[in-house]
Amino acid sequence: MNNSSEHISLWEKQSFLTRDIIIVGAGITGLSAAATLKENAPNLKVTVLERGILPSGASTKNAGFACFGSVSELLNDIETLGKDGMLSLVEKRWDGLQKTCQRLGRSVIDIQTKSGYELVFSEPSNFLNRMDEVNTILKPFFQNEVFRKTDDRISDFGFGQTMHLIENHLEGQLDTGKLVAALWKYCSEIGVQIHTGCEVEKVIEEENQVLIQCRDLTFSCNKVGICTNAFTNKLLSKNEDLSPGRGIVMSIVPKNPLRFEGTFHYEEGYYYFRDYYGKLLFGGGRNVDLEEETTTDFGINQQIKEKLLSDLSTIILPNQAYEIEMEWSGIMAFGKNKSPIVKKTSDRMAIGVRLGGMGVAIGSLVGEEVAELLF
Repeated sequence: MNNSSEHISLWEKQSFLTRDIIIVGAGITGLSAAATLKENAPNLKVTVLERGILPSGASTKNAGFACFGSVSELLNDIETLGKDGMLSLVEKRWDGLQKTCQRLGRSVIDIQTKSGYELVFSEPSNFLNRMDEVNTILKPFFQNEVFRKTDDRISDFGFGQTMHLIENHLEGQLDTGKLVAALWKYCSEIGVQIHTGCEVEKVIEEENQVLIQCRDLTFSCNKVGICTNAFTNKLLSKNEDLSPGRGIVMSIVPKNPLRFEGTFHYEEGYYYFRDYYGKLLFGGGRNVDLEEETTTDFGINQQIKEKLLSDLSTIILPNQAYEIEMEWSGIMAFGKNKSPIVKKTSDRMAIGVRLGGMGVAIGSLVGEEVAELLF
């Protein structure tokens, strides 16, 4: 480690390396935490450290779903969290989306509410039969029914192998590149320092300060917030219940115009696709090879890609020509349930991690909660 103090000037130490609060991770959660800190205490010296040149996890590597869960996903949440726990999680996801819109502006992040749909392939369907149960749980919060069956759209959309569609009229889509860029710009404008290419190797809590060791620099601060999601446990003295989950996304250019708009899910949200200005964004399939996809290494699993291409040709764009424009992967974090971990791990450290594949929705709220723990 080249971390010698002889290369640091007095000015650098005072203005850059000695801070009140440091946030590790410049994704949606970390930037939201930093923004909340400065909004509530403008004189705080706040810095965000990011390991990559760009955010490294999933904040800008997802498909841009502004969602809070399909029927099958929410039924799964009931099994792991109970009815009250599921409702609380939905409320947090929804409130997080509203927080993002209020802070940055809907047009800035290109959020569009075109409805979301869950594809059902079998009859009878357990989760289709329990749709009314989910609506009943959600109604006190949304005041109206969220989900309804819209089978008449199947032929309009041109889907193959699909027996039923469940529509969520509240679901939308957004541009997460614009979201993070706007959040980054906002943080800079209110005085947050952001350093990229600054991977944190160790966090050392001392009696009167916290030392944040990177390869070439050591920062000191009074408190630290860890918002690194799947990459978190290597920075903690005690591991939390979180496992990485790699996800693939492809940008596809169809030869003919798409027959559908909106966001779409199937198989408990393991597969998802949406329109994007004439293109198709399609991803998922992690359940095909869960063991291999429990990794923090970026890459494309060929077995999963083959499954996605098969579904593309038989379900989404049957008998239609297309080209794959781009493909990439992002790293999410999961645990025994999808509830995020937001807590203080010591007097000087708080964490906001394990977003369960819903970071676009819940990230702003988790960041806000981390900031509140650090005040």
